[in-house]
Amino acid sequence: MLEDDIRTIEQLYVCFNARDIDGVLNALHEDVAWANAMEGGHEQGCEAVRSYWTRQWAVVSPVVTPKAFSLAQSGDVVVKVEQRVYDLEGRPLEGEQEHELKDKTVKHIFKMKDGKVVCFDVA
Repeated sequence: MLEDDIRTIEQLYVCFNARDIDGVLNALHEDVAWANAMEGGHEQGCEAVRSYWTRQWAVVSPVVTPKAFSLAQSGDVVVKVEQRVYDLEGRPLEGEQEHELKDKTVKHIFKMKDGKVVCFDVA
């Protein structure tokens, strides 16, 4: 089961980096709670996630690369990711930004149920 969840999450990153919103949403439960790393809080449901990413991708072009997967005691899948954020022309961001997105290594936490992401958080 963990291997299936990891494959689902790996494909989610591929789709996200390709800006394939529908591909990512296919891996999410319809009522997913998704962390909004740019504005704070959580987005509730697939259409709210679609709207969030549409806003985000109009401002910056983030790329997230999974580096390591582990299983938390809670059963959640924890992914150490390298996050790189570029401007819309593909250049690294410089100076102060109006959002919280920046180059860094973070942990993404996925709560899975029946092969779908039901909750996503950033630590």
